[in-house]
Amino acid sequence: MARRPLPRILSKDGAQLARTQLARSRELARTAADSATDVLHPLITLSRGLRLLAAAGRQRWAATPKDRRGPLLFLVACVVLAVALAPYGPLLAVITVMAAAAWLGRDRTPPAPEGGPDESQTERLRALYEALVPYFSVPEDPAPLYAPGGEWDTAFSAHEFDGAGRVGQLVLRYPAYFPDGEPEARARIERVLSAKAGRGREYRFGWDEEGNQLTVTALPPLPADIVAQRFVTAPGESVLGFTDPGEVQRTLPLSFGDYGDSYEEARDVPPVVWRTGTRSTEPHLLAVGQPGSGTSTLLRSLALQALQYGDVLIVDGGGTGEYACLTGRDGVLAVECALPGALTSLEWAARETERRLVAINLARQAGDPPPGDTRRPLWLLLDRPSVFAHLAGVDGREDPQTLLQVPLRHGRAANVTVVVAEQYDGLDALSEAVWQHTRARVALGPASVTQLEAVLGAAPRTTPPAQVPPGRGYARLGHGPVHRLQVPRTPDPYDDATSEGDRRAVLDLLPPRQEPARRSDLIDLTKPEPVPAE
Repeated sequence: MARRPLPRILSKDGAQLARTQLARSRELARTAADSATDVLHPLITLSRGLRLLAAAGRQRWAATPKDRRGPLLFLVACVVLAVALAPYGPLLAVITVMAAAAWLGRDRTPPAPEGGPDESQTERLRALYEALVPYFSVPEDPAPLYAPGGEWDTAFSAHEFDGAGRVGQLVLRYPAYFPDGEPEARARIERVLSAKAGRGREYRFGWDEEGNQLTVTALPPLPADIVAQRFVTAPGESVLGFTDPGEVQRTLPLSFGDYGDSYEEARDVPPVVWRTGTRSTEPHLLAVGQPGSGTSTLLRSLALQALQYGDVLIVDGGGTGEYACLTGRDGVLAVECALPGALTSLEWAARETERRLVAINLARQAGDPPPGDTRRPLWLLLDRPSVFAHLAGVDGREDPQTLLQVPLRHGRAANVTVVVAEQYDGLDALSEAVWQHTRARVALGPASVTQLEAVLGAAPRTTPPAQVPPGRGYARLGHGPVHRLQVPRTPDPYDDATSEGDRRAVLDLLPPRQEPARRSDLIDLTKPEPVPAE
């Protein structure tokens, strides 16, 4: 056989020449394509306009009723005949059609904005830069990054503005000697940026200590029109509220607006899900807020979710009747508003917790599954227990919070969940057991950073605004991050200020009322008729 010659290996100069020729060919092809596009641009515009005119004609013909298509064809034929018979009529018709096609086929792409901010945005950035000069500069710095009258574009590496012309996002550099590890120094910078970038909004600050960069992001308000509804959750999961996208790895399909409205598209919102039960690491919850901040709304929302799978015992220390809609419902053991009833109910809850523990322990020793009555969740909801603590001290009775030690300490094993809601002025009256065992925390309403850190155990990553809607706050589960929270609207349906849509939404979620005892089951307390002696 004859040997085939091996392919010749290109030398370094040959490979460089081939790459150069390939690049030149690509450049020539790109130039030819651009030139052809420029030459054929009028033809492309006219063809696009004619296509739009034809599409408009087809739509007009399809929208015309069948009984009117005959007169329409007659009218068109008359117009065509008149144009054909008129002097220079066909020429004028062609010119008119071409002009209309050129107008419809023109490029409607909006021009790209010119690089750089406009005059008003430049003034805002310059004001931000000048406000940061006293905090990011020292006299000993030979080449300060921040100086009076300096260039702001050297310190701000990226910036975005919203539709209102305010700063939406800002990435700035700061000197390496700035003490970014001290909370006080960070707080000063955050206060200045919050005031200068626009008050009334929440900002998230991302400190990059390694790169000496600070990212400021203006957060949009959380949706406050989420009504009470059935959430797609598993047994043992409760939705506390909803947070920002990207903060959690889960979304729920929800309905917005007034109850009963029709929605064209489903909207998915990321929830803050609290897991309870024997597998939970945060089996109990503490909610704190100002009057009218939404703590009672949160308890009503949790009660409606808990009644799907378990029983609920409510102790209302406020005595305002916020939970009267739950009285007598299936699964609601009691709604206590007085001190004697609260003591009796909590004493029963402590004994029930102990009974469950004993039953579960005996079943495990025998190798059997836990009894069914111990697997059904039991929820204890306490609203403002500090009021009962004060009344108990006046009457010389036992503080109801002492009866919570057993459910708080052993509630996880016995499938008992305790939720305590209190106001900021009553936190000193909470017992040590409540503070120690409620590892899931919620803070609602306006509050300072110090108050939020005292309740949540960590400061939020955003600046708390001064004015917030009801049910707005922060949530933290255990040692996790602090999330922004918006509680779904769950008002008291018996309140006159509640709208009709919200009232129907809550009433439809309530379980039916318990049937009264049958007459044959009642004990007859009347005296029997005397029987004459024989």
